[in-house]
Amino acid sequence: MTLNELLKFDREHIWHPYTSALHPLEACAVDSAEGSVIRLADGRELVDGMSSWWAVVHGYNNPRINAAISAQLKKMSHVMFGGLTHEPAVSLAQKLLQMAPQNLRHVFFCDSGSVSVEVAMKMALQYWNSRGEHAKTKFATIRLGYHGDTWNAMSVCDPITGMHKIFAGALAPQIFTHSPRVPFGGAWDASDLDELRETFERRGGEIAALILEPIVQGAGAMRFYHPEFLRGARKLCDEYKILLICDEIATGFGRTGKMFACEHAEISPDIMCLGKAITGGYLSFAATLASRDVAMTISEGEAGVFMHGPTFMANPLACAAANASLELACEEGYLGNVLRIEKFFKENLEEARGIECVADVRVLGAIGVVEMKEPVDVRQMQREFVSRGVWVRPFGRLVYLMPPFVIEEAQLQKLTCALKEVLKKKNVRGN
Repeated sequence: MTLNELLKFDREHIWHPYTSALHPLEACAVDSAEGSVIRLADGRELVDGMSSWWAVVHGYNNPRINAAISAQLKKMSHVMFGGLTHEPAVSLAQKLLQMAPQNLRHVFFCDSGSVSVEVAMKMALQYWNSRGEHAKTKFATIRLGYHGDTWNAMSVCDPITGMHKIFAGALAPQIFTHSPRVPFGGAWDASDLDELRETFERRGGEIAALILEPIVQGAGAMRFYHPEFLRGARKLCDEYKILLICDEIATGFGRTGKMFACEHAEISPDIMCLGKAITGGYLSFAATLASRDVAMTISEGEAGVFMHGPTFMANPLACAAANASLELACEEGYLGNVLRIEKFFKENLEEARGIECVADVRVLGAIGVVEMKEPVDVRQMQREFVSRGVWVRPFGRLVYLMPPFVIEEAQLQKLTCALKEVLKKKNVRGN
C-alpha cells in the first residue's frame, strides 16, 4: 500500500478520536518512534510534545520495556485472571502498593483509565450498599473536571463546559460544586471550600463519594489548584462519611513533580485510579487501588464479592510492561527530569504571556500550558506545528506541552520556540 492509498483509506473509513467523519482532521502517517521523536512515513521527524496523550513518559521504543515485553511474550501473552494468577501481576501489585499512599492496600487491574473510573465508582456504590446505606447513590465532583469517555465516567465530567454535554439528559445526574478558585502557588483562602462543605451538609446522606482530579484538572481545563483545597476536601469527606476517589490517571507517576499529585496535599484517598503512564504508554492498562476498609466492607456485604471482572484483567504483557515502567520510575533522576522540564518551561514559556492572543501561561511539573483568549483553529495550528517539526495537539483554548520525561534540552527548545512562533501568527487564532 502506498502512502497516498493509506491516507486515503484512513480518511474515508477510519474514525479518529474527537474527529468528524465528514470533515476529518488531517492525520499524519507514522512509521516509527524513538525517544522523544515521532518519524512520519514521508521521512519527516517530529519532536513529541504530547507523550501520546501523556502516557509515554520514558520515551518511545524504550529498550528496558521492549525487553520485558519480549521476555513475557515467550511465556504467555494472556491468561484469564479468574481463578488464576501469575508473577507479572503479583510483582506489579507489590510495586504499586509500595509507591502509593499507605492506606491503599488492594489492587484491582483494569483495561483503561476510563474503566478504572467506572470500577472506582462501582466500588463506592457497593461499599455503601454493603453497609446498608442504600441512599448513598450519588457522586459529588468539581466543575471543569474530566474523568473519561465511558458512561458513568462521563456523568462526573463537567456537564456544561465538558465535551460530553450532549449526553447530559441521558446520564445519571450527579452533584457538582464550583472548581477550586485558588491557584497552585496562590494565597490560600479557606472560603474556597465553603460550597463543598455546604453541599455535604445538605446532601451528604445521598453522596457515595467525592471524585476529583488531584491538583491538576487535565482535559477539562488544564487548571492547577491549591493543595489546601484537596487537603480540606479530605477532611470534609471524613467528617461527612463520604469516600474520596482521586483520579490520578493523568497525574500519576510523576507528571506534576510528585509521584502522585495527592502528595502535594499530603493526603490519601480511599480509592485511587491509575492509568496512562503505568505501562509507559505501551499498552492500554490501568489499576484501581482501594483501602482495606473499602475492600473488606465490599467483601463482607450482600454480594460477598466485588461485581466486576474484565476479560483482559491483569494481561501478562501489560503487567510486564508496567513492571518495567515502574522500575524506571523508581530510579534516581526520574523525578529530577520532571523538575528539569518544569524549570525549562518556566524560563521559556513566560515570553508567550506577552503575545496578544494569549490569556494565561502556567507550569507545573512536566506540564506547560498556554491558554488562549479564543478557541484555536486545531486544523490550521496542527499543520503549523508539523511544518516546524514538532507534534503538539491543542484543544479548545489550550495549547499545552506534556513531553516524555526523557526529552533532551535541544528538543525542549524546539518545542517551546515552535509554540511561540505559531501563536504569533494571526492566521491560527480563533475560528
